[in-house]
Order: sequence, then C-alpha cells, then structure tokens
Amino acid sequence: MSQNAHNNPLDASLLDQVVLGDCRDHLESLEDRSVHLFLSDIPYGINLDTWDVLHSNTNSALLGQSPAQRGKPAFKRRGKPINGWCRADRRTGTEYQAWCRSWARLVQPKMKPGASLFVFGARRTLHRLIIAFEDAGFLLKDVLAWKKGAAHHRAQRISKVFDRRGLPEEAARWHGWRLGNLAPAYEPVAWFMNPYRIGGTLADNVLEHEVGAMNLIASAIDGTSPTNLLEFDFAPGEIRWHEAQKPLKLIEFLVKLTTREGQVVLDPFMGSGTTAVAARRLGRHFIGFEIEPATHRTAVARIEREAPGRQP
Repeated sequence: MSQNAHNNPLDASLLDQVVLGDCRDHLESLEDRSVHLFLSDIPYGINLDTWDVLHSNTNSALLGQSPAQRGKPAFKRRGKPINGWCRADRRTGTEYQAWCRSWARLVQPKMKPGASLFVFGARRTLHRLIIAFEDAGFLLKDVLAWKKGAAHHRAQRISKVFDRRGLPEEAARWHGWRLGNLAPAYEPVAWFMNPYRIGGTLADNVLEHEVGAMNLIASAIDGTSPTNLLEFDFAPGEIRWHEAQKPLKLIEFLVKLTTREGQVVLDPFMGSGTTAVAARRLGRHFIGFEIEPATHRTAVARIEREAPGRQP
C-alpha cells in the first residue's frame, strides 16, 4: 500500500486500526481533509437492539417479546409501534436526527473536498439522516437501493388476532389482511458529497484532491456499468458475524467505485469489521471506531486474518 504523505496525512496510531470507543470522542483527532471516503452502516435508530436505541423515549416493553412473538425466530425483539406507546415516542425521529448531526458535523472537516460518503439507513429514518448530514454541510448526491437476497415478511395476520379475541365473523371478513409492511426487499444508501471549491469544476477537484469521480471499469458487474440498484448477496460460506452485517461484495463495490489504492476509508461505526476487510483486500487504508467491546473484538479478529492486498 502506498504511504504517500500527500494522500495520507494521518496519525499512524489510527491508520488501519479499529479504535474501541464512541467515535465522537475521537473524530476530532483526525487531520482535516485527510479522508477520501466515508462508508458506514450506521445504527438506524429503529430499536433493533440496545445499540440501536438512540433516543430517550424508552419503556419496559422495548426490546422484550410480546406473547405473540415468543418462539418465533423472525420476531427476536419488540420494537416500538409506528404510533408509539406514549406522546414522548413522537420525539424519537428528531432525537435520532440530533444524534446523527452530533457526529456528522465532526466528520465534515475531515473529508477531502469532493469526497463521497455512503451511509446505510432505514426507510423510516433515512430522511432524518439526510437532514442531519445536510445541516452538517454535506450535499445529497443520490439515494442508492441495496436489493437484499432475502426479505423476511413480518406482517401479522389480522384474522388470527380476531380469532384469539373470539370474533369469528370479523376474522372471516378480514381474511387475507395483515398488520405491518410489505416484505422489505431493499435498504437505502444515502450518497453524499463533501462540497468542493465554489467556482471550480469537479474535474479540477479530481486533479487537486483525487476524489469526486467514479471508476466504472473497476466496479463493472459482468462487464456492465452499474446502476443505483445494487444487487449483492452474501457469498456462499460468508460468515454472518453481526445481525446487521452487509455482504462483503457490496462494501467492496462502493470502495472500488469511488477510491484509488492507498486512499483512506473512514467507518465510525465499524461493527464486525466488514468495511475494514474490504479496504484491506482492495489495498486501501481504513480508520474505524466501534463502541461495543464484544463487536470490537470480532472486528479486530477478522481484520487480523486479512493480509493487505488479498483478493477475495
């Protein structure tokens, strides 16, 4: 990997490391305009687990299981209904937005002008993420869609609910109806750009900062230029280290699309280390942070098994 000082003016103690801790305690230590790509599968704020509860509106039922959920693996934990359990739950969205803004503003000065930022989000909370990033100074370039290999349908049959209530006529009338959403076949990925010099062109920015363009040859899929619909599934035998993990091929695609070898990829929510593994396999540097100790240990172990420049 290139150690060119112009491309990587970074503290060596952070380069190619995953630091245990809250990224908000460490991001300011990065040098300004030193990161070529931000790529992170951040918490979605949808109460998937304790690490995804990013608001103050909790109650004793959150992350538990209702009687209808017990024994069903597709319903691991109880989240909040869209309508909420109390009036305070209506503030969940704005609190998530404030959380996103709290670290996005720290990221912005660290990104090179014209650099890309790929941020995975939830369909229900993506708009809050976008507003937070725009408030931090970033520009929304596109919203990509990652089409998942499988989508678990978690909509409850309303006829069964009425049957349990002893309402057979209502159950028959509502046969075929469900409570919930359609099968979630995709997840959105917000693609932002860090602003570059006003009055200059994007081509000028590429010459000056080596970011802002797309490598369509390196990221071609079966010889075809990619679109904003990303169809990647987990490879056979790919280990699932984390319940929110993304396929390695998907992360590698985004790295190849927007960076060159030797450049730096930042992931402040490293999780089980997929971004770092992708960067290392593709000859890029990485900087990561992870707040959960057990997850941090998993990421470090995965990364240590990867030789720099190794191809999948």
